[in-house]
Amino acid sequence: MSIVKINVLTVPEEQRETLEKRFAARAGAVEGSDGFEWFELLRPVEGTDTYLVYTRWRTEEDFQAWTAGRGQATHGGGGGAQGDRPKPAATDATLWSFEVVQQTGPKQA
Repeated sequence: MSIVKINVLTVPEEQRETLEKRFAARAGAVEGSDGFEWFELLRPVEGTDTYLVYTRWRTEEDFQAWTAGRGQATHGGGGGAQGDRPKPAATDATLWSFEVVQQTGPKQA
């Protein structure tokens, strides 16, 4: 089954709009990657300054290939060429990794 990567980003309130705009600007950057299955940017609703960037991949190797290639340049909502990269919107980042061992979806009528 798939693997899930969740990038946990601490984003001060004054940087939230910046982070969301950066992710919106790079829409499509990962969707064509081999083994990519899903992406979601999750905004905190209350009580935390933590965003979650959820991606699901066919295999760990597919994720590693993406991070080693084109994905690394835009990973974390940044952008721009090396040396031209804007200041990160997040003040901290942690990557969580999971294997999908069970999954379900809505019942089909």
